[in-house]
Amino acid sequence: MKNIDELLSSLSLTNHISLQDIPKMDLYIDQVIELFEEGFKETKRDKKEKILTKTMVNNYAKGKLFFPVQNKKYSKEHIMLMSLIYQLKGALSIKDIKDCLQILNKEIVESDFNLGEFYESYLHLYFNNVSTFQDDLQEKAEAVREKLDSIDEKNKLEMERTLLIASLVSTSNLYRRAAEKLVDEISDEEDKS
Repeated sequence: MKNIDELLSSLSLTNHISLQDIPKMDLYIDQVIELFEEGFKETKRDKKEKILTKTMVNNYAKGKLFFPVQNKKYSKEHIMLMSLIYQLKGALSIKDIKDCLQILNKEIVESDFNLGEFYESYLHLYFNNVSTFQDDLQEKAEAVREKLDSIDEKNKLEMERTLLIASLVSTSNLYRRAAEKLVDEISDEEDKS
């Protein structure tokens, strides 16, 4: 199994799109895609992977995951929402993302809602989560080693890796399920009103 520090380094956990990365002027779709490709290029599993495509953006627009675009240009708010969508789509369905972001979209369109402040809060929590994740991954790797310490197998390294993968996936599933329950609460409240 890779050294955990090497694994953490290879994850490029600090890659993101900050408010400072987003131009003040509205962008055409190709410029938005370029911004995302540059901002998240280190997070790709392989070089062929696309972070964002025209088809994805069009599907987000058709699915009403963000408020309507004006003159084929995407505002700073659109880009912040797309960044949130990019993060959320790793765990939630498109329907869940739409439900989750509907209040933001409504507030952006109907009031003076400062999405920038909300986005900064999200990034702050993201970096706190990165720190927690790094510590947790180290602990999980150590727990796996301890569980398999008594095994004198030639395939011990592969067994460690497989057990750590299973542990990480089960943890991920627990967080995903909790997020889905919170989205369900949004949907239930929407149905009641």
